[in-house]
Amino acid sequence: MILVDWQILDRITRGFIQVDPFDPALVQPNSLDIRLGNHFLWYEGGDDVIDPYRKETIASGTADCFADCIVLEPGRFMLAETMEVIGLPDNIVASIEGKSSIARLGVELHQTGGWIDAGFRGSITLEMCNVNARPVRMYAGMPVGQLVFYTTERAAQPYNIREGAKYMDQRQATLSRYHENPRC
Repeated sequence: MILVDWQILDRITRGFIQVDPFDPALVQPNSLDIRLGNHFLWYEGGDDVIDPYRKETIASGTADCFADCIVLEPGRFMLAETMEVIGLPDNIVASIEGKSSIARLGVELHQTGGWIDAGFRGSITLEMCNVNARPVRMYAGMPVGQLVFYTTERAAQPYNIREGAKYMDQRQATLSRYHENPRC
């Protein structure tokens, strides 16, 4: 079941869903708006191959900054953080969706990483891309997406107690940790 506005407010007020900082004005009929943080991370151009199983190739050729705003160039892929740090219980999951007004500027908010497991805690890393032909300025603090919350049965192994929970308690935009997976 998707939580509606009063259920979202109730779960946050009672501490079942943690959101910090929390602004009640960001609660929508079926979602909670999330805002862009101020940490941005991207890959510099180059011919070096990124090998998902080799940490050094994932981290090489990257740059990052803390800024009040950043220009997302056409075709540019960038990781960014949410301003909000969230915490989910063992029976609520969330999906992140882009706001329509941001999508209409050509900015995609997530490529495929839009699922947040029950038990997750941390800021959310956004996988942003500008598919517009023109640059788009993005401001820290602006609402860019929304979290849709779903109730589920209680997870036997929620993210916070699962072995190998690579992104638990992450802060700031976080590079892939795929290299921590066993190689098949």
